[in-house]
Amino acid sequence: MTDNVAPPIPEDDAPQAPPKQLSPAAQRALAEAAERRAQAEAQEKARPREINGRGGLDPVRYGDWEIKGLTSDF
Repeated sequence: MTDNVAPPIPEDDAPQAPPKQLSPAAQRALAEAAERRAQAEAQEKARPREINGRGGLDPVRYGDWEIKGLTSDF
């Protein structure tokens, strides 16, 4: 007895949906977000390297002290 199931199509041969056209406002928002990420990365690289620090992100980055997911206001 044979199955009448078609073999799966490899992803490389699968038909691709046309890319969605973004509105000008959405394109501006994406460009602004990319610029903010680039600025944040540049600021992070400009900071002096901390020696014997706790590692990870700055615990006071939101104005709160955070350790292991627990925060406390100053």
